[in-house]
Amino acid sequence: MRERDKLQKFLVESCDVRGHLVQLDDTWSEAVARTEYPAPVRQILGEAFAAATLLASTIKFDGKITLQVRGNGPIHLLVVQITNERKVRGLARWDEVPESAQLAAAFGTEARITITIEAREYAEPYQGIVPLEGDNLAEALQLYFKTSEQLPTRLYLAVTDTTAAGVLIQKLPTEEQTSYDEDGWQRASVLCETLSDTELCTDDTETLLHRIFHEERVRVFDAQDVCFHCSCSRERTDNMLLGLGQAEVDSIVEEQGKVEITCEFCDAFYGYDAIDAAALFKGVSSAALIDSEGAGGTPDITKH
Repeated sequence: MRERDKLQKFLVESCDVRGHLVQLDDTWSEAVARTEYPAPVRQILGEAFAAATLLASTIKFDGKITLQVRGNGPIHLLVVQITNERKVRGLARWDEVPESAQLAAAFGTEARITITIEAREYAEPYQGIVPLEGDNLAEALQLYFKTSEQLPTRLYLAVTDTTAAGVLIQKLPTEEQTSYDEDGWQRASVLCETLSDTELCTDDTETLLHRIFHEERVRVFDAQDVCFHCSCSRERTDNMLLGLGQAEVDSIVEEQGKVEITCEFCDAFYGYDAIDAAALFKGVSSAALIDSEGAGGTPDITKH
């Protein structure tokens, strides 16, 4: 029986290729449980969940990585974040349903993909931006790898109603190669292309790797857990309102009767009436305000 929500690292020693395989099950189901995404939007978002997890597996970092796509098409925003602990969350926002999951149809012709790496301490965020080119997200991210890491990289992504999955392979740097097979990279790429979407989403890791690389030498490492997790909380929304200031919050309550905050990532709801707002600001001085970054929502968010 296949393990659920796992990230698997492997090494194709005979090809001088390293790889990562991810299958998101409960993670993917939780990510879309509260929003009815149209089929093309859901397809691209699922690919982004798998792709962000694979991207994070190739980088050593202590913090979070954000994959973001903005465009002028029917889908105007897609964001997936993953931490070094492999906790992932994401969303997509659209003005109309795209005709297909093809990137130009979904995001328009002027879209950009941005990868941001944020370390927790003592480091400036790194940000890479490339045009959103190609028919699908896998092709677009291969361009990112080509321009940023300059390592030959291939991605294969698949999405069903219950699973978002993917495989990423990279050619090892020259100093890490051991077999020196000139045809190894091309052979590994062709072998991965034989994998069907159904196999990628349903077969267990051992079966998949045997199916692809049964004539190669493959070393498999311990699998790692991946889960859906949103960092929003009542404390964070409290801090966000404290950052707005009492006058602004009181104005919203007077106009609308209450303040409503819905997390953009998980749709958790936080409501504040006049009594809640008064209690929040009671005895709070401006010097005690806490940075509200990462609250996960804004007042009166309107979906897509």
